[in-house]
Amino acid sequence: MEVILVLLIYFLAVNIVGFAAMGIDKRRARRRAWRIPESTLFLIALIGGSIGSIAGMYFFRHKTLHWYFVWGMPAILFLQAALLLYLLFASPFTFTIL
Repeated sequence: MEVILVLLIYFLAVNIVGFAAMGIDKRRARRRAWRIPESTLFLIALIGGSIGSIAGMYFFRHKTLHWYFVWGMPAILFLQAALLLYLLFASPFTFTIL
């Protein structure tokens, strides 16, 4: 399998997990059940699920009153985008996309 395809599948999967984690945590919050730790939610975003986590945060209206989620999740996404752009255009490493 091509490396790009594997990376796309990985990022799709981790973003689905980020979206689902926000929904699951919201449901558990309503039921006053055991919750997903905030550190786990941030870890999912850090490993590549920031888009799914942000989408889930606003879709489920979960953690939107916590400033560290409102500012932290987009900050993670911004840093990931900056790193990707650096790796593609300014890095001394060469990448071939297709």
